[in-house]
Amino acid sequence: MKADLHVHTVLSPCADLDMSPRAIVAAARERGIDALGITDHNSMKQLPVMRQVAGEAGMMLLQGVEVTTREEVHCLAFFPGETAVATFQRFLDERLPAIPNDPARFGYQVVVDADERVLEEEPRLLVSALDAGIDEVERLVHLLEGIFIPAHVDKSRDSILSQLGFIPPALVCDAIELSARANPALFIAANPLLHRYPVVRSSDAHYLPDVGKVFTRLTPVDRSFEAIRRAIRDASLS
Repeated sequence: MKADLHVHTVLSPCADLDMSPRAIVAAARERGIDALGITDHNSMKQLPVMRQVAGEAGMMLLQGVEVTTREEVHCLAFFPGETAVATFQRFLDERLPAIPNDPARFGYQVVVDADERVLEEEPRLLVSALDAGIDEVERLVHLLEGIFIPAHVDKSRDSILSQLGFIPPALVCDAIELSARANPALFIAANPLLHRYPVVRSSDAHYLPDVGKVFTRLTPVDRSFEAIRRAIRDASLS
């Protein structure tokens, strides 16, 4: 299975307005992607329509979000069902600061239907840091039986290594993610303490040409969420 686990939609302010559900799924199918992780910044409100469109196309969808913690660390979180998604969305709504978005500066933050009609515009700036530390976020994700992955750990900003300098030993990570720009072998060789973690690579696509540009090969025994979790934990550079 070719999985791109880090894709943004029109809901993320930094994503292109061409990143509608149907356009994303079409781009992923064109590039041979079997599973998509949808990970908008600090919101999961586009997921219901993404579920619909991906289901119509027979594509597996991982319901996720890219969380910005209090430490300004970006982390990917994925959830097994709609109840867990709704619970975590309430947590995001409670912890996102009331900083208004400036569309002219950051971009629009809209939820669209399957035909690209705008259903809602998010007024708060979604790329703000939550009032929640990384340890609290990780614990809640796992309490909800989700998957927790520090995002693009090789980046010089917004990553767990750039912000903290290390991965806290008590933090339970199902994997770590490397960006599309990373040389995985060189990065892991330069950071030998990371050998203990499974490694995934994702596109972090904000524009349609980037969807599926980088992906992770997974070998789940079936299409269940738990099988995907186990396959992610078995992921490696090979």
